[in-house]
Amino acid sequence: MPKLLYPTSLKLDVNSLQGFSVDLQAYDVKKLIPEEHTDADFLVTWVNSPENLKDAASRLRNLKWIQGLAAGPNDVLNAGFNSNIIVTTGSGLHDHTVAEHTLGLLLASARRFHEMRDSQLKGKWPGHLGGAQPDRPAGAFTTLRDANVLIWGFGNIAKKLAPWLTALGAHVRGVARNSGVRDGVEVYSEDKLPELLPQTDALVMILPGSESTKDALSAERLKMLPKHAWVVNVGRGTSVDEDALVAALEKGELGGAALDVFKTEPLPESSTLWNAPNVIISPHAAGGRPQDAEALIAYNLRRFLAGQDLKNVI
Repeated sequence: MPKLLYPTSLKLDVNSLQGFSVDLQAYDVKKLIPEEHTDADFLVTWVNSPENLKDAASRLRNLKWIQGLAAGPNDVLNAGFNSNIIVTTGSGLHDHTVAEHTLGLLLASARRFHEMRDSQLKGKWPGHLGGAQPDRPAGAFTTLRDANVLIWGFGNIAKKLAPWLTALGAHVRGVARNSGVRDGVEVYSEDKLPELLPQTDALVMILPGSESTKDALSAERLKMLPKHAWVVNVGRGTSVDEDALVAALEKGELGGAALDVFKTEPLPESSTLWNAPNVIISPHAAGGRPQDAEALIAYNLRRFLAGQDLKNVI
């Protein structure tokens, strides 16, 4: 009977997997794999330590398939597993939570909740943010109603987020490798960025981490954004030139930035982002809550045992 190792780092309802002819065994993702489980055929991963994964790569000689529950595969790919092992990701498990967090960051940016909180901590009344206010003033990002929101990296998370933004009155467009209409949203190829960025009130970045997306939001592209525009990044920190971003903020060439991901995490105390004007720091908190993981594991397990193609294969 094949053996599947599942992590104790997430509360999984393994009862949904009991119908399979598989030996289910729990394991600690922060410790080395116990000797009695080195014969495992399948491995489910979630926030495993690098040491745990490297150990698994060297000692799990029967391993045939790894089901990661993170949206990306980098931790598994960096561990040195044999290339003939099938690796599938948890893409789709984080769509709702990341989209919800992104919506929160956009609302916080538009309504200046960070300024209100700063004033509260000082015991001061931020009168300039209350009382009578102009409705949707030109050259400012103060509301999602009629705001031009550009989502760069239009995948599953963007498809979840876009209808919520539209319901609040935003005009949503997307950017991806391939152009077309996706779930009613016009999506443009990246060569259209010089036309799209100058029309953007809020740029939402949900790009994956890869060499091709490194510093995708460069100093050159930052200059294309209006001075009132905000940048929200919930994809990967490597996709933003952080030095160029800080420079643009300090020069008043950008409205602000709400960031959930960074090139180095945790964000070092020495980072200039901490004190840059109009920056909201979120500690990689958008995801981290895989939803319906059991259904994905069961789906792929069933297909693996049947000799069929799996979902989210790298």
